[in-house]
Amino acid sequence: MVELKRIGVMSMAKLEAVIMAAVGLLMGLFVAFFGALGALMPGAEAGLLGMGLGLLAVIALPIAYAIFGFVGGAIGAAVYNAFAGLIGGVRLELVSK
Repeated sequence: MVELKRIGVMSMAKLEAVIMAAVGLLMGLFVAFFGALGALMPGAEAGLLGMGLGLLAVIALPIAYAIFGFVGGAIGAAVYNAFAGLIGGVRLELVSK
């Protein structure tokens, strides 16, 4: 068994940013899909607005999710490091093949 005593704050922040950007892209695609469905409904003005907002979501959501993921990852790693210093880190069993 090994003990994880510290997490690199920047490495965790970058990893979380990339993961959350991917989630944001997925969410943006869902918003764009449903916006495109709205364009098929009667009332073309509302449908075009839905398509425009959907396209904006594909761009804006990954950026916003990445920013929040970066900040959340950095805070999470810093909090882990503080508590792991006080009470000990997570114990892991590593196996090499």
